[in-house]
Amino acid sequence: MNAKRPLIAVLTGAGISTDSGIPDYRGPNGLWQRDPQAQQLVTLGPYLADPDVRRRAWLMRRDAGALAAEPNAGHLALVELERAGLPVRVLTQNVDGLHQRAGLPDRKVLELHGTAREVQCVDCRVRGGMEKVLERVAAGEPDPACRECGGVLKPCTVMFGEALDPVVLERADAIAKACDLFVAVGTSLQVYPVAALPQIARESGARLVVVNGEPTPFDEVADEVVREPISTALPALVRRLLAEQG
Repeated sequence: MNAKRPLIAVLTGAGISTDSGIPDYRGPNGLWQRDPQAQQLVTLGPYLADPDVRRRAWLMRRDAGALAAEPNAGHLALVELERAGLPVRVLTQNVDGLHQRAGLPDRKVLELHGTAREVQCVDCRVRGGMEKVLERVAAGEPDPACRECGGVLKPCTVMFGEALDPVVLERADAIAKACDLFVAVGTSLQVYPVAALPQIARESGARLVVVNGEPTPFDEVADEVVREPISTALPALVRRLLAEQG
């Protein structure tokens, strides 16, 4: 009888997508370092209260080109791990959808902070595609409103000032408690409650590996810390895990 294969949980943050051209927030060249005012654009209170903040936010989304970004070697490495038959669950703080575009099934990806590929009206809650709304921005609508009720549109992401979906967080906690290996990739591990997941995994007996360009609060308790660029470090880690499983 085959031995039970270990469950691998991978928590990914902005750092895994920087090689796809999507800037992170807190790194040395991150968005907050270059423009500290940019955090207003993704903070719920200012976004809802100030039309100028919304106009700037829509221009930022239009110019970022995130919807056209392609998965990189880090995303593809996780697909390789899944296709080899290992039990893998990806918990992502990213809203770019690149794990799914790389080939991971939707059911294997838990989007902790939602998705930037859709928008939702804050009033009537109707949802639609981000691409269509950005086309309206490009055509001259600086602050496109909901076409159903005239309400404010926002991306289907968890903004600063919003709580995470408790159902999503409960699923993430369950995965952290059940996994045998927890890998944190490209995340500063500073934003709670998501930053608690590595500790939950460790307390449940999992090994902890941190792959990040900058130090994190969990480095001292991790079983392994990798400082190399993610697009090379993650494929190497995956090759090693596959070799260990035979």
